[in-house]
Parts: sequence; C-alpha cells; structure tokens
Amino acid sequence: MRRCRALASVLLVLAACACFAQQPAGQPKRLPQAKTQPEFADYNAAYALTGGAAVEKAAGDFAAKYPQSELKAFLYSKAMHEYQNENNPGKMLAMGDKVLALDPDNTIALVLTATVLSDNLADGDADRSKKVQTIKQNASHALETVNTSFAPPAGATPEQTATYKKTLESMAHSALGIMNLKENDDAGAERELKLAADLNVAPPDAYIWYHLALAQDHQNKYPEALASVEQAVKYAAANSDLAKLAAAERERLAKLAGPPAK
Repeated sequence: MRRCRALASVLLVLAACACFAQQPAGQPKRLPQAKTQPEFADYNAAYALTGGAAVEKAAGDFAAKYPQSELKAFLYSKAMHEYQNENNPGKMLAMGDKVLALDPDNTIALVLTATVLSDNLADGDADRSKKVQTIKQNASHALETVNTSFAPPAGATPEQTATYKKTLESMAHSALGIMNLKENDDAGAERELKLAADLNVAPPDAYIWYHLALAQDHQNKYPEALASVEQAVKYAAANSDLAKLAAAERERLAKLAGPPAK
C-alpha cells in the first residue's frame, strides 16, 4: 500500500514551519537574510505564490537570479509543502532533496523524504538498497536534529513546540519501522512503530497502528497484533482503503488470537 501521508498533524507542522521562513524564532545560528532589497522583494513575491508547480518554478528562477542567496532553501521548502498538500510524493521528494542540498540539517525535509521513500518502497525497485540506506540516514539524522536544528514558529507555546517535535519524531520512527517491515525485519519494525505510535497522539495515525499490527502478526504475536489493529480500525475512518484493510486484518487476527483471557 503506497500513499503520501497528508495527515492533519503533518500539515500543522509544515504550515507552522513555512511561517518561520519569514519570521524565524529561536535559531541558534545567524538567521539567513537577503543581501539586497531587490532580492528580498523577489523572495517575498515568490514565497507568496501557491501551488507546487508555481512555487517550484519561482524557486528555480530565484535560485538562478540569486545563486548566492541564503533564502533559496526556504522557497524549496515552500514548494515541498505545496506538493505535500497536493499529495504528490515524487515532487515532495524532489523538493526535499533540493532543501537538503542547501540545508542538510533541515529536520522537516529529512523526515518527509524518509517518509516518502519508505511509504513507496517496493520489491521491484532497481535502486532499492540505495533507497533503504537513504531512509536510514535521513530518518536517523532527523531524530538527531529535531532538538538542535528545528526552530518552532514564532509565538509557538512550549506545548505547541513539544507537539511539533513529537510529530516529527513519530514520522521518523514510522519511516524506519515501515522500511524494516518491508525488509522483513519484523522485530525492528515493531520496535520503531511502537515508538512512533507512542509519540503520535494528536491525532493518532491509523497507518502506524496498521503496520504495527502487521509486524506483530508476522511474529505470531496475535493478541498484540489484534490490539494494534483495533486502534487502526478506530482511527482509519477518514481513509476508506486503509479502513477496509484494517477491518480484514482484524477479522483474521480475531480467529488466530482466540477468545480473550478471563
């Protein structure tokens, strides 16, 4: 099952972080800035656009006009966000790679590229081993940078900042877990997906719970898998395809798990 996860919590993080491209807060290093007024005006005009293709083109034009600009990564981040809204994983990945080429510690780009790659990892991929390695590197580095390089949006409360960070951490662990599941490392998948589920509380992600159930199922942990898939069914209402898969898995596991202990 492949998808680009357009979760409400992810959108919240991305929308918030899009804002701090213009109004950064809490950065430990010197803030990127325009060198001239024309550069700043062109940046603001490009940043005000919407739609993935429009913002990508504007980012490319801006980068060509101002090759030394410190603001290029912000525009590619905006394009990544727009493509995420449009559920376009291929373009999200392309824009994420451009962001990371300019800002290797960008936590959001690290998380989203790892997520897209893990969600779309397939047995027939010619470059599968390279994708697996990139998922590991990007997700692991995201976990390293979330407390050092990630800056919350201006005005964020401590509670909101904690939620943003937990969402990013959950996504990183989820990417690792789904990759492990597809690599037949069920124990590793269970470990990472449990961490992802524990961190993902607003709102709970049925996609994580469903894959956790699969990892437990593959290890014959039927009662645990049944409990996990119950959570997937509970939270999958907005995704009809996932809801059907979770319901079928629950029916199967209910037979394998047997009656509940008295």
